[in-house]
Amino acid sequence: MLPNAPTITEDQLARCRATGDFCPVLFEWYKFTSALCNFYACIQADSPAVTAPPPRDYAVLIGLLNRMSRLMFSNVALSYGGLFGETTAIIDRCIFESAIKLTWLCETDNQERFDRLVADGLKTELKFRDQIQGNIAERGDSLVIETRMLESIERHIQSSGLDAAHIAVSQKLPDLASMIDAIRRHKLLYLIGQKIGSHHVHGTWPSLRLHYLQEVNGVLAPRDHDCSTHVNQYVFVPLIVLDALRSFVTFVLRDPVDREEVIGLFNSVEQEIMTINAEVVGDDFEHTAEV
Repeated sequence: MLPNAPTITEDQLARCRATGDFCPVLFEWYKFTSALCNFYACIQADSPAVTAPPPRDYAVLIGLLNRMSRLMFSNVALSYGGLFGETTAIIDRCIFESAIKLTWLCETDNQERFDRLVADGLKTELKFRDQIQGNIAERGDSLVIETRMLESIERHIQSSGLDAAHIAVSQKLPDLASMIDAIRRHKLLYLIGQKIGSHHVHGTWPSLRLHYLQEVNGVLAPRDHDCSTHVNQYVFVPLIVLDALRSFVTFVLRDPVDREEVIGLFNSVEQEIMTINAEVVGDDFEHTAEV
């Protein structure tokens, strides 16, 4: 069964307008979007409604959906009390990357795109395997932990459907900027989702100044544990996830009528979020004065 959409009352909206804080209602749509993502991750490949790609490739798609939903659920758990804004911003960056990769897989025609994504993650495993085997050869024996790590690496390789030779020579996965260009999304998406989002992952100066430092008597000092999730996070992340969900159902649902019905649901959720966001931004996009 599909999750139930939130019921936002006029009283709730009135309270948001009075306080200028629309996070409580956007939080509910954020939760609903994460539940939708989880629901469609659970559609089995043998469902009569699905025209699924090969099992390994379908596993990649639902794995990305499950990753996105679980990370969104994590942000729900972290942010409901008004704290951990510095952490939810880091997780947002991970959700964004998974959503772009999912859309890229579903909307491009490169026949090797699934192999490239799988192999890209295994190249490091091969390098690690070679290092371990080199250490074993140098010593003339193996440690228990080395045997265990080699067995783990081998399991990952076997489950990928690729052999080591294929992984080693596979074409490098395109970066996110190239993926965004390939799926014909606005280039600003890369700047906002990837470059600005990366501030929070890498701890650059803008991130330190925003989340971890505060001015006390003219001196920068550690900020207290009081960072809330920004209202924009409750807008941007669901919209990018809904976009990825549209790509997924277009790719896997067999019946055009089914596709249009499900996409209509996603569109309606997007419209609810955008309607609330219009009140959030207010006159932000009004012209001030000529330069």
